[in-house]
Amino acid sequence: MTGQDGGGQDLVVGIDSSTQSTKAIAWDREGRAVAEGRAPIPLANPALFHFEQDPEDWWAACRTSLKDMLTQVDAARIAGLAISNQRETVAFLDAEGRSVRPAIVWLDERARPEVAVLSDILGAETIHRITGRHPDITPCVYRYLWLKRHEPEAFEKTVCFADVQCFLLHRLTVGSGDGFATGWISADPMGLFDMEAKRWSPEILAALELAEDRMPVAHAPGRLLGAVSESAAAETGLAAGTPIFAAGGDGQCAGLGTNCTSSERAYINLGTAVVSGVWSPTYAYDKAWRTELAAQGEGYILENCLRSGAFLINWFVDQFTPAGRDDPQVFEKLEAAADELPIGSDGLMALPYWSGVMDPHWDSSARGCLIGFGGSHTPAHVYRAIIEGMTLDQVMRTEQLEQAAGLTVTEYLAIGGGAASPLWRQMLADASRKTVLISETVEASALGAGMIAATGAGWYPTITAAAQAMAGETEAVEPDAARAPRYRELLEIYKGLYGATAATSHRLVAFASQDRNAGDGNA
Repeated sequence: MTGQDGGGQDLVVGIDSSTQSTKAIAWDREGRAVAEGRAPIPLANPALFHFEQDPEDWWAACRTSLKDMLTQVDAARIAGLAISNQRETVAFLDAEGRSVRPAIVWLDERARPEVAVLSDILGAETIHRITGRHPDITPCVYRYLWLKRHEPEAFEKTVCFADVQCFLLHRLTVGSGDGFATGWISADPMGLFDMEAKRWSPEILAALELAEDRMPVAHAPGRLLGAVSESAAAETGLAAGTPIFAAGGDGQCAGLGTNCTSSERAYINLGTAVVSGVWSPTYAYDKAWRTELAAQGEGYILENCLRSGAFLINWFVDQFTPAGRDDPQVFEKLEAAADELPIGSDGLMALPYWSGVMDPHWDSSARGCLIGFGGSHTPAHVYRAIIEGMTLDQVMRTEQLEQAAGLTVTEYLAIGGGAASPLWRQMLADASRKTVLISETVEASALGAGMIAATGAGWYPTITAAAQAMAGETEAVEPDAARAPRYRELLEIYKGLYGATAATSHRLVAFASQDRNAGDGNA
């Protein structure tokens, strides 16, 4: 279906249901945002290391963002939609699609013991080979095992272990869809998807004593999954019958939205987490990255992930500045002050592992630290040190990936809220000695979903062709060669910080867990 042949249907919608908010954006054929709606999603922290959300809040935010968007454009113009979603978050649904218990979010760390248990059953190498992911607390599979061990009644009541796209699709298509369905690129982050066979792994399902029919049916990107039902149309303002096409994980959609469809360009999402990925035509797995299916349905993404990104910056601002983010100028003031400081923040360095570390250390008990404090340090020093720590960590990860995979990345394309920071993007360019491109839109995940919808609607012959047509222009931030040697020195210091603190972090995590479990933390 094209804009000319489809009765004026000249727009597609990309819905991005992320950790903190949902965005619904209408895109035209050139990838220009024509209308947008958004709504926040609450995040609960009910216990130490526990992070949860109510899937009903996902649906409420989806409805609100769509209704807001559709005050700006006519629903009859929408040729199709696709959903990008926060990854490694799982809902536990009954046969009607209602929650058995709260969804467990990717930030959650409760299943740390289950990582070891499942690794003992199957072997860490087997899990890594099948799923492309070294055993780690982030994939949902370990939380399935946690639920089975700690809440067996909820485990048995769960008819479908659903990702966010699956849940929203079910709500949008009730009465017109076919059971529970999702896309490959939502299924693979769950941690029990066979990356080469592109199906749920029989070996891992058997280890969990979990039948495959309790997982959603997974489809290739761009596959028609259903159409908006009459009831969903009444709730959202969409036209009944609007087709919905398989998309999925926000990281892969972001790579597509930035046209990172070759191995020379890496996307880097400076969002809640810092996530960077590069496309590979062949399957490979290594401790230097996690492997994912690419959003265009061809090839793979070799991805780095630092769990504490803008989440860490916001945490610092809210906890340690007078008004926190209620001060509309807080970031502007901190940026200006930090930009005046020398490389290395006058001897203050941050290890940004507030939520453990995935690649390359794969240590869920790692913790963050600030080291080198002196009496002259200010909040601006801490702010700069945190950004430097995240930047150095990314440079280290990319260089390890390039060496292990035999790839050469020549440029990053930066997206996410952090891409609006002149300090951060120049720092990344200088420390990596790579060009940093800034896209016309920071909403690359929603754009990637829009590209998939555009292909499903028949606007382009392939998803890759849609990416090339809709990605838009970029602005280049070039590295300053004069600063590179100083960052090299700092990087060598940074590389030793994890090893110097890991044992202490493990002891502290164990100590805190014992107190919480005993319920006598104030004794």
